[in-house]
Amino acid sequence: MSTASRVAIVGGGWAGLAAAVEATARGQAVTLVEMAPALGGRARRLPTGDDGLALDNGQHILIGAYTETLRLMRTVGVDIDRMLQRLPLTLLDAQGRGLRLPPGAPLPAFVRGVLAARGWTLAERLALLRTAAGWLARGFRCDERLTVAALAAPLPPAVRQRLIEPLCVAALNTPAGQASAQVFLRVLRDALFAGRGAADLLLPRVDLGALFPDAAAAWLAAQGARLQLGRRVESLQRDGDGWRLDGSERHDRVVLACSATEAARLAEPHAPAWAATARALRHEPIVTVLLRAPGAVLPAPMVALDPHEDAPAQYVFDLGRLRDPEREPGAAGVLAFVVSGAARCVERGSEATVREVQAQAVQQIPALRGLATELLRVVTEKRATFLCLPALQRPPATVASTLRAAGDYVAGPYPATLEGAVRAGIAAAAP
Repeated sequence: MSTASRVAIVGGGWAGLAAAVEATARGQAVTLVEMAPALGGRARRLPTGDDGLALDNGQHILIGAYTETLRLMRTVGVDIDRMLQRLPLTLLDAQGRGLRLPPGAPLPAFVRGVLAARGWTLAERLALLRTAAGWLARGFRCDERLTVAALAAPLPPAVRQRLIEPLCVAALNTPAGQASAQVFLRVLRDALFAGRGAADLLLPRVDLGALFPDAAAAWLAAQGARLQLGRRVESLQRDGDGWRLDGSERHDRVVLACSATEAARLAEPHAPAWAATARALRHEPIVTVLLRAPGAVLPAPMVALDPHEDAPAQYVFDLGRLRDPEREPGAAGVLAFVVSGAARCVERGSEATVREVQAQAVQQIPALRGLATELLRVVTEKRATFLCLPALQRPPATVASTLRAAGDYVAGPYPATLEGAVRAGIAAAAP
């Protein structure tokens, strides 16, 4: 190890852990520094409550197209079949209306799924197929200045409101009227048409800490990597071709895998233009409202909702159907309502959001009618993702010589997703 390249990784979210695992696997000597007391970043486990139920800071999911995330999870010993519930892409409401893709080759499966969709007229279903065929014929490319709302304007209102707009805000965490159509098309291409199983939903059966960060930390420690939690890096200093963190030991390379704000602060003295680009990113919150409804069982682990002005949630997850009842009996009846693109909710406050979500739950989910709901927690991630705007300039992965950035916000083809973060981390680990 004395002759190995010494790499310091600042940040222990999924991007930082991916960089650490990849660099360690390449034989590099890794030191990972995280200012929080736990790993996971914006996809982490919250402190466990008195009932022993491990809740997360947001309800994240994976899909079959997350090939690099799944590969790294296997590398550190995660049993994917046990930790993730795989389902065909299913975007159904509590009445069974919406889109479900059958198994099989992507294109025929999409056609069959749309033709069989409930809740749309035949004319609406055919309009969706015609529009999707046009996207396919153009290679899922469009004018980079186009918004998703403009892209979807030819579709019938029902298809826009019940499929495109909720899918857009879930994938990009940006309202359709602001979101980049080009990025949205790329997500559709890689998820729906990239290959068999790419569109499958992979729903966590465990908390987010158990899903990857815990296993990654154990694997890194066993491989000799050093993990320093609860330490904030105050400054970077140049030392020849390398770097020192807060004047301590020298590293040949540094990866900034912290937030865009923290990365900009550390990079400012060495790459002011890069720091300005990172600092200029705008962010959008995500709010998760966790309710307990004793006796409630949803028709599926993930159910689509009908969001509108006074009904903000797009999806709800039944933790009782996802978690192991023997390990976490407290998960029964716990429902996680996810509000992406939640700037309005943050402005109005948690109390108003909870009232709206509780009313939406009773109105849109028959299984909850007549049941009392108890608020467990409201989780607000105010800077959950960057706003994925048309023609957005994102900072590049290279900050300066031997100084790189890794995060879901760096320049790349995808919006702020776990896969985007992981891929950025892997790329930053390359010598």
